[in-house]
Amino acid sequence: MISWAFSAGPGSIGLHGTMLTTMPTSLHHRAIEHLGTRIVAGELPAGHVMLAEQLEEELNVSRSVIREAVRVLQSLGLVETTKRVGIRVLPANRWNPFDPLVIRWRLAGEGRGAQLRSLAELRTAVEPVAAELAAINAPDELRRELVDVSHAMRDAGEAGDVPRFLELDIHFHSLLLTGSGNEMFANMVGQVAETLTGRTIHGLMPDHPRETALRWHMEVAEAIAAGNATAAREASSKIMRETISEMEPSWQNQPRVFVPLQRR
Repeated sequence: MISWAFSAGPGSIGLHGTMLTTMPTSLHHRAIEHLGTRIVAGELPAGHVMLAEQLEEELNVSRSVIREAVRVLQSLGLVETTKRVGIRVLPANRWNPFDPLVIRWRLAGEGRGAQLRSLAELRTAVEPVAAELAAINAPDELRRELVDVSHAMRDAGEAGDVPRFLELDIHFHSLLLTGSGNEMFANMVGQVAETLTGRTIHGLMPDHPRETALRWHMEVAEAIAAGNATAAREASSKIMRETISEMEPSWQNQPRVFVPLQRR
């Protein structure tokens, strides 16, 4: 069976813990994780300046490891480097909110509710449209695979197999997004994967999903397989409305983020 789900990319790699190992690749990724989590958590606030030599000593790694870690953090908008000054932490409105690593770090912190709200609202705006487009555009192999995955999700959900259900849930929504034929929707796979993983890791997903949610996933898949765009969109909308209803208590009283408009 052909799998049409795109890779979530380097940002989806598991990087749990801060204890450093002797493996060069692990050192690189763990240095990113160590610094990224502290920045997003506010332990290293905006404006804080770090020196490469201090980070070398603190993390017990080489200059090349620090250099590469800083390069990645720069690409995420978390830091900037200034000659004769050092590595400066940037404010949250400069971060890349779509990067899976930033999403993971936010979900692990005190702003989890606000991050979940933003992601749920984004998914509500995109996934029903993606389901509609998939019903029109998806290759036959993907349609069949989506139906198979939805049935496997039902079985795993009813059995209370949380790890298996998470794997299938990520795969289902990845197929949905990529099947739309819209490359921008397809590039949301990493964000959705981190959302579903974060909800599971932080105990925000039930061991046994609601029967209605399982049925709606099957309805989405079957509508896409049948080429029924309207039914696919409506069933996907039901999933997202229930998701928001379930998650809403987690973001009550959490302030919204208003990003300053960049004027030219």
